[in-house]
Amino acid sequence: MSFDLEGSRVVVTGAARGIGRAISVRFAELGAKVCGWDIRSDLMRSETTNVFNHTEEVDVSEEHSVQRASISTLNAFGDVDVVVANAGVNGPTKPTWDYTVEEWKRVIDVDLTGVFLTTRAFLNNMRERGRGRLIVVASIAGKEGNPGACAYGAAKAGAIGYAKGLARELLPSGITVNCLAPVITETDLLKEMSDDYINDKRGRIPMNRLCSPQEVAEMAAWVASPRCSFTTGQVFDLSGGRATY
Repeated sequence: MSFDLEGSRVVVTGAARGIGRAISVRFAELGAKVCGWDIRSDLMRSETTNVFNHTEEVDVSEEHSVQRASISTLNAFGDVDVVVANAGVNGPTKPTWDYTVEEWKRVIDVDLTGVFLTTRAFLNNMRERGRGRLIVVASIAGKEGNPGACAYGAAKAGAIGYAKGLARELLPSGITVNCLAPVITETDLLKEMSDDYINDKRGRIPMNRLCSPQEVAEMAAWVASPRCSFTTGQVFDLSGGRATY
């Protein structure tokens, strides 16, 4: 079933790997023009499956980097219809009392400030046309918290709060802002986590498995489509039964 993304101009951050790449692939399959943003532009340039119509090397935590990339993207695409703010880091998995300020700031800068900078960069373009889709890839950790990753949970909770507030600032318009909240997912972020941490989080999922990037991509495609026209400021869970609210 088509989600009517043919011709949509989409920006996906963290597009080189994991959830971002899966979303990029799915959107391209559905006919969208995809601009991939990632700090590892070499991985996108080596892509051999014609996923990306345009790529930008971007550090989403740096304002000037985002500004430069957004101008270049708008020059290439004209307008942007969908922004998927996906880029993120997990940070160390250890007790809060062992966290350094530098470790904390890295997670907040990428996972929260990066969402703000990325979405803000395209707000004027969308507001001028009165339509658009902003999708924030958050996490179940932003709703429930994950012991051993308080910085990550705080950043994702902040991203959810930001999305809810922004959604209401943009009303009434055809611009929607929604979040996706997956549980631990089979991506390269697992490399930042200890085995004990991964096993503990898997044990909290009633389906007893991790989420797949493709499952997140399918949800993102629906939220980005015209079929999701009356929902904004909400969180779509991909939790395998873990979410309780």
